[in-house]
Amino acid sequence: MLGIAGAPGAGKSTLAGLLVERIIDQFGPVAALVPMDGFHLAQVELQRLGRASRKGAPDTFDVHGYIALLDRLHTELVETVYAPAFPRDLEEPLAGAIPVQPGVQLVVTEGNYLLDATPPWDRLRARLDEAWYVELDDEVRISRLVARHIAFGRSPDQARQWALVVDQPNADRVAKGRARADVVVRGV
Repeated sequence: MLGIAGAPGAGKSTLAGLLVERIIDQFGPVAALVPMDGFHLAQVELQRLGRASRKGAPDTFDVHGYIALLDRLHTELVETVYAPAFPRDLEEPLAGAIPVQPGVQLVVTEGNYLLDATPPWDRLRARLDEAWYVELDDEVRISRLVARHIAFGRSPDQARQWALVVDQPNADRVAKGRARADVVVRGV
């Protein structure tokens, strides 16, 4: 199991997707991508908890469900294991959307907090055979985030505000895990 961590907008989803795509193109369906984003709490639950304005912060994910899925992927691949997805156009997790078939030899998972040393997130690193950290200059990363937020419906002002007020504190926290990575990938 390969984990790819990094701050919001650093390029971890792009790297993970390209890696899995190239492996499948060359060797067949022996790799699968299971993003952490499928474990976002549903918007209705974030609203109930008063956390909707901080979506993407560590306490807006079902970390225990994510850990349980990674454990299943290590031990139960004699039958298909289903993982949730997070389609950005819905902005909601979608259960059972990613089938991980028997015969998959490499699971690539990506997310912000894979290298976080704070409980319960600290339990993730032990489940990864290898961990990569993707980093990118903040100016480029923030520009990407603003463009992403605009593409999914926020005004330019709302997008910049979200990138700086919500995403940046998460990015600062994610950066503390860099030293726990086996490999640092720069500029994806």
